[in-house]
Amino acid sequence: MAITVATLVREFLYNGMHFVDPGPAFSPDQVRDLYAAQYPELTTATVDGPEVAGEVASYKFVRAAGAKGSHA
Repeated sequence: MAITVATLVREFLYNGMHFVDPGPAFSPDQVRDLYAAQYPELTTATVDGPEVAGEVASYKFVRAAGAKGSHA
């Protein structure tokens, strides 16, 4: 029985958008930082995942929930 090696394809998701993987040399945090230049709300997002389905590893950028200002 032969062993085959499958390479996982990474996908990055945020708010219904799919971002292109810049390459395996970039960690998921570095990918987030790269796209934060275009989407500033990603600067405080966390990386959730990967969630593997078949040969696709999905990472989600999740913004921290919080309220602007406070009411006492």
